[in-house]
Amino acid sequence: MSRRLLLVRHCESSGQEPEAPLTARGHAQARELAGRLAPLAPDHIVSSPFVRARQSVAPLAAARALAVAIEPRLAERRLGVDPFGDWRQALRASFADLDRSYPDGESARTAQQRGRAVVEAVLSSQHRLPVLATHGNLLSLLLASVDGRFGYADWERLANPDVFVLTVAGDAWSYARWTGAPLEPT
Repeated sequence: MSRRLLLVRHCESSGQEPEAPLTARGHAQARELAGRLAPLAPDHIVSSPFVRARQSVAPLAAARALAVAIEPRLAERRLGVDPFGDWRQALRASFADLDRSYPDGESARTAQQRGRAVVEAVLSSQHRLPVLATHGNLLSLLLASVDGRFGYADWERLANPDVFVLTVAGDAWSYARWTGAPLEPT
């Protein structure tokens, strides 16, 4: 028997701080996302504690009459102390070396392991189709844990919002970007 869940990258936000809310466009994206995801009948929603992630799934939770469970381990990875200089170069280097860490930062491997622990816990639950709302870097690291070829260039191509279907069948893990099509039964 296979299990699956939806990984959601938050909608457009006003900044990178934990308390940065969605922009007006981001709120519109969240409503549109809810309209697209609600017909899939998700039955559990888990979110990063960051405002932008919570706001991205709030309309879906309302549409499905679900509470949003807050999971601190879905918070975005802290790359390191600001000002960082060329943070994109630092991020690129961390995809190439998962154990690289910067002052007051978290290595990619550590972030990947905490995110993967959440995914595994949610998949072991009895929920039919859980939704996990998180952030671009952590989502990328989760996908890289499934397929090591997912890297910095793939992170750059992520959209706000973005949705991936993660499927686990026995020991085989796979993912696909969700295109809006109905999901096949598991």
